[in-house]
Amino acid sequence: MSTPLKVFITGASSGIGLALAAEYVRRGAVLGLVARRGDALAEFQQAHPQHPISIYPADVRDADALAAAAEQFISQYGCPDVVIANAGISHGAVTGHGDLRAFRDVMDVNYFGMVATFEPFAHAMVAARKGTLVGIASLAGVRGLPGSGAYSASKAAAQKYLEALRVEMRPQGVAVVTIAPGYIRTPMTARNPYPMPFLMDADRFAAKVANAIARKASFAVYPWQMRVAAAVLHVLPRWLYDMLFEKAPRKPRASE
Repeated sequence: MSTPLKVFITGASSGIGLALAAEYVRRGAVLGLVARRGDALAEFQQAHPQHPISIYPADVRDADALAAAAEQFISQYGCPDVVIANAGISHGAVTGHGDLRAFRDVMDVNYFGMVATFEPFAHAMVAARKGTLVGIASLAGVRGLPGSGAYSASKAAAQKYLEALRVEMRPQGVAVVTIAPGYIRTPMTARNPYPMPFLMDADRFAAKVANAIARKASFAVYPWQMRVAAAVLHVLPRWLYDMLFEKAPRKPRASE
């Protein structure tokens, strides 16, 4: 009988994180789940009473709390096979409108929170010469989207960080996987006041992500159609990109 996979996920109380937790339950994995909403984590845990799930109510901006959760998980189950830094927030933010707090919050959660998630596990994985670190980035990091400067910047930073980490960890036997979602049906995208092409259900997305992690894909985009769209956006001349997106619909600001 094979040993169950050990998986640690942040931002696990809703959206992509919750869908990933459910997918790994179906795959028989041992789970460690982090989110600010401890009640939602407890509800998920109680819905799977026969399954080994440990919950850690914490904010990924609190590096000490993440380190404590990691220590508890390793003490109870051993070094995880997969750590998924999924926690993320999205706020519209515009320079010159008093949105500095929104810019800082988005960067603290989406970028620094990812680094803080990996930090307490990296040494144990390197010592074991195995394991996979997974970052949930976004295609929003390909170009700077008007009205979403904070989110685009945070996801661009996450992608470059994950790329650097992948090269650093490769000789140590640790894989690094970057997942770049397009539009996924979650409470976060439900607030978007504009069309979302190729919108994918979260459970279908989670199954594809788990498969990509299992094969240690270095970079994966879902839905696949958005990979094509992102490639086109990436090579658009700046003058054409500016003209096309100048009047694009924008996410409401956090204060609206």
